[in-house]
Amino acid sequence: MAEQRAAAAFAKVNLGLIVSGAGPDGYHPLRSLVQSVSWADRVELAASEEDVFTVAGMEQSDDNLAWRAIDVVRAATNRRNPVALHLEKQIAVAAGLGGGSADAAATLALAADLYGLPSEQRQDSALNLGADVPFCLIGGLAVVEGRGERIRQEPLAEGFALGIVVPDFELSTRAVYRKWDEAGEPAGAPFPASQLPPSLRGYQPLRNDLQPAAESLVPELADRRADLAHRWGRPVAMSGSGPALFGFFVDEDEARAAIADAPSGMRASAAVHPVARGWREVPGTLAGPE
Repeated sequence: MAEQRAAAAFAKVNLGLIVSGAGPDGYHPLRSLVQSVSWADRVELAASEEDVFTVAGMEQSDDNLAWRAIDVVRAATNRRNPVALHLEKQIAVAAGLGGGSADAAATLALAADLYGLPSEQRQDSALNLGADVPFCLIGGLAVVEGRGERIRQEPLAEGFALGIVVPDFELSTRAVYRKWDEAGEPAGAPFPASQLPPSLRGYQPLRNDLQPAAESLVPELADRRADLAHRWGRPVAMSGSGPALFGFFVDEDEARAAIADAPSGMRASAAVHPVARGWREVPGTLAGPE
C-alpha cells in the first residue's frame, strides 16, 4: 500500500438491549438490536518508515483501541511493517455509541488489507478487541447476541432519523453493570410500539435493561431524559450503557430542529440517519456532526 487510505467509522445505537445475568465467567449475555448511524470518525492508515500514531479531537493514549487493532492484525499475520495511523474523533467518547469500537473495526479492516489477513479471520480478530467490534466491522442493522460474536444481519430499517444528545458526564460501563446486578437485574421499560418507526415494529419489545441501573447510578440522567421527552413530545431512550440519549424523528431536518432545542449541559449532539455498513472507505475529509 503505497498511498494513504481513509475510512469513515460509523457510530452505533442500541435500539434495544436485553441483558441476562452474569455467567460463571462474569460476562452478561446480551441480545441487542443495533443500528449503524451516520455520525462518523475518520481513520487514516499508510505504510511508513516507522510507527506513528496521532489523534485529533481527543486525548491520545497508547492503549487506544484503534492502535490495538494494528497489534491484533500483526499478531495474526506475523508481520510488523511500520504504519502511520491518524484518528480524527467526531463521535462522542464514553457515551454508549461505540465510537472506540468503530475506530478499531475500521482500522482492522484497512490493516487487514495491508498485512494480508484473510477475510475469514477478521471477525475473530475483531472479537479479540471487544464485544462491539465484530458488529462495527459489519454494521447496518443487526441482532447481536452472546458476547457480540453472534450477529444476524437484518434488512436496513428506513423511514426515520435519530436525534442524539450526550449529557456532559460519563458513565462507566463496568459500574452500570455492577449496579444492574445489585439492583436485582431489572428490565427496562419497552419503547411504546406506537412511537416506533414502522420499519422497526417487528423487533418489539425494544427496551434497554441497563437504563434503570444507569439512572439509579446517576439520577441526573433520568432528569435529562424526562426533560428531552417533554421538549420533544416523544419517548427518549438510552443507547448502550449510556449516557447518550436518542429519539426517533421523521427526517434529519426534524431531528436537527429537536436537538437545537435540547437543554444546556449536553457535551455533544447529532442528527443522524441509518447507514448500511459499520465503516466505508472514503476520499477527502469527513464533515462533523451537525
